[in-house]
Amino acid sequence: MKITQIRNATIIIEYNDTKFLIDPWLGPKNYMKGFEAGINSHIRQPRVELPFEIEKIIDVDAVILTHFHPDHFDEYAANALNKDIKFFVQSQNDLEIIKSYGFKNLEIITEQGINYRNVKLYKTNCQHGKREIIKPICENVGMPYDAMGVIFKSEKEKTLYLAGDTIWCKEVSKAIETYNPEIIIINACAATVFNGERLIMNIDDVKEVLQNAPNAKIIASHMDTVSHLTVTRADLEKFKIENKVNNILIPDDGETIDFAKKIVL
Repeated sequence: MKITQIRNATIIIEYNDTKFLIDPWLGPKNYMKGFEAGINSHIRQPRVELPFEIEKIIDVDAVILTHFHPDHFDEYAANALNKDIKFFVQSQNDLEIIKSYGFKNLEIITEQGINYRNVKLYKTNCQHGKREIIKPICENVGMPYDAMGVIFKSEKEKTLYLAGDTIWCKEVSKAIETYNPEIIIINACAATVFNGERLIMNIDDVKEVLQNAPNAKIIASHMDTVSHLTVTRADLEKFKIENKVNNILIPDDGETIDFAKKIVL
């Protein structure tokens, strides 16, 4: 298994000889405004450029979109990707949206699990911020609230849990308890809206993941890119050092974690 951090939640997962592109946000630095409902809305985003040319990023077997938000999928991805590529989504609503961009080979990942090239994919549920607080805000600005996580299972690989855009919640706890993942990817920049509520994990949430999955390797993604972040890679590195935590990996954009070799390239 190899995991390459591209930028924000955009990563490439090489799993059982299959390359999955996750949440392709491929626009250039500063091309879009900050989110009006988020803090630091005056800051344009993405804050950084892609580490590779787009042609290299889209050289994959399949795409997984955890949810349709502007920092997880954009027109640059829609234009660059082959319209016949296998494309997995969380719901019929997202399927119809992606279909409208011309993609033809779409499938919904379910909680019961689906098979793709000898990989079993299971949908897990999220709270993209506290549901009772954030869902009305999303609806007010015309953005969907729901997001998914994904479990990857194969006889030849360790179980991987892509937690997706979520805070620590009962749904994440259940996924860890049910699947006992050996590797967990978390989105951890604590993106925050105007009322101070976070949309994804902060350091306290990271602590919960560590306590509930003490034997797993934790990979921090969704870092240092969106306008409304409140936790940086430097913050996580400081936490890691001060608390002598050895099982958190914080890859820079463009870095690959190779679990076969047990090194970061």
